[in-house]
Amino acid sequence: MFDKFKEEKGGEMVEERIDENSSESETVESSPNSESTIGIGELMGKRAKLEEAIDYVGLMIKNLKDKRTMLEKDIEEESVDIKNLKEKLQKVSEYIDEENRGIQDLADKRMKVENEADEVATIISSLRDKLSGIDTIVGEEGNRVKQIKETRDSIEN
Repeated sequence: MFDKFKEEKGGEMVEERIDENSSESETVESSPNSESTIGIGELMGKRAKLEEAIDYVGLMIKNLKDKRTMLEKDIEEESVDIKNLKEKLQKVSEYIDEENRGIQDLADKRMKVENEADEVATIISSLRDKLSGIDTIVGEEGNRVKQIKETRDSIEN
């Protein structure tokens, strides 16, 4: 039965078999190689691990580039959205300014109308006073005419 795999100094994987009856372990090399004596196998193993690490780092770089690209895209979309919002706010500001000018124009027109109404009220008051004066004169003259008639009628009778 295989209890564990371990890497020996030569860089080759070996199986260690523990016998239940014996306390010694016996090792069997999985692929004996004459090159392992000079360390080529170990070097090849290290190279393979380095290639895997480089591949992993390359994958990480690709993922980072993808994330950066997505961030750039998101930022650009946000930038466009903010520019659109800014343009809308500028239009709203222009509309508000236009409405304020319109309101000011209306206030100026209302003030002119009020001034004209005040002038009309002054004219009406003046004409009322004049009419009142004329009415007083007409009334007095009417009374004089009555008196004259009465005096004449009394003289004639």
